[in-house]
Amino acid sequence: MTRRLFLTLPSLALAQTGPRIGLDGYSVRAYRWKALELVDYAARIGARTLQISSLGDFESLEPAYLERVKQAAQAKGVELDAGIGCICPLAGGWRAEDGDPAAYLTKGLRVAKAIGASAMRCYLGNINDRRKYPVEQLVEAPLKGLRAVRAVAQDLGVKVAIENHGDLSARETRRLIEDAGAGHVGACLDIGNPLWVLEDPLLTVEVLAPYIASTHLRDSALYAHSRGAAFQWLALGDGTMPVREIFTKIQQVAPRAPLHLEIITGRPPQVLPYHEEALWKDFRNLPAADFARFATLVKNGRPYEGGMIIADIPGGPAAPPEYQAALKLQQRLDLERSLAFARKMMA
Repeated sequence: MTRRLFLTLPSLALAQTGPRIGLDGYSVRAYRWKALELVDYAARIGARTLQISSLGDFESLEPAYLERVKQAAQAKGVELDAGIGCICPLAGGWRAEDGDPAAYLTKGLRVAKAIGASAMRCYLGNINDRRKYPVEQLVEAPLKGLRAVRAVAQDLGVKVAIENHGDLSARETRRLIEDAGAGHVGACLDIGNPLWVLEDPLLTVEVLAPYIASTHLRDSALYAHSRGAAFQWLALGDGTMPVREIFTKIQQVAPRAPLHLEIITGRPPQVLPYHEEALWKDFRNLPAADFARFATLVKNGRPYEGGMIIADIPGGPAAPPEYQAALKLQQRLDLERSLAFARKMMA
C-alpha cells in the first residue's frame, strides 16, 4: 500500500525542536524562487534549515544583498547552507565562464561566509561523465583547485562539501575528500544518487560518516527489471529505502549535519542495465560485497504504484504550461508531506 500524507501549511508550523530538518531549495525548483523567497518559504513551512545550492539563486552577489539574506534567515530562525555547481572541467556541467575550479570555489566560499553558512556544496559531474571518462580522470581534474582553496576555506570557516552526484561511489568520494584535504573538504551526503552507481545508500552513509557536512535526503523505489534494476526518486515514505535507518545513522555519525530534504519527483524510472556487459566497464572497481548489498535492496524492492505528474525531465522538451502548473504544486506538496513524514519519523 502506498503511504500518502497530505497536509496544509499551518500543520507544519511546529516548534523548532528536535533534529534540524529543512530543505534544499532545488526541491521547489519549478517556482524559480530567489534566496529571499526561499527563506520566506522555509520559514512558512517551519523548516529549520535551507540549502541555497546555486549562486544563480541569488538576485545579486553584492555584499549588501547577501547581508540581507543572512539577516532575513536569522530573523526567521532558518539556518543556511550554500552551494555552487560543477567543479570538474571534464564534466558536461562545467561552465568555462566560472573560471578555473579554484576561482569558482573561492567565489562560492565567500558567498557562503557572507550568508552565514558553514558548508558549501559542490559536485564533480553525473553518471554521464562517468560513462565518458575513467573515474581517475574525473577525480584528478578538480583536485588542484580543491587543494588551492585550503587556506581560504579555513580562514572563512566554511567547509567545501562535495556531493556524491551519481558520478562517484562513496568510496571514491571519500578518497577524493582525503586526497584534497579533509581539514577543509567534506561530503554533502546524497542518498538518492547512490543508486546510479549500484550502491546501497546506507553503505554511502557508513563510508562517508567521518566527513558528512551537509545532506540531500529523499526516498526512492528500487526494484528488479529485465535488464537489471530500475529506480525512481520519490517523496519520503513512498519508496523502498530504509529511510528511518538512514536518518538515524546520519544523526548518530554526524549530529551537527543539517537534514536537508531534496525531494525530486516528476521524473520517470531510470534503468540500471547491470545484466549487460557494457555497463560494467564503468564499474570495474566495484567491490562484490558492495554490489551484493545493492542487489539485496533490488530483490526486496517494488515499483511505485502511486500517481505522479511526469513532466520534469532534465534535457528533455519543456512541458506545456498546464503540466508546469501541476508540477509546481506537486513539488511543493511532495516536499511538505516529506517534511511532515521526517518529523514524525524522527520524533
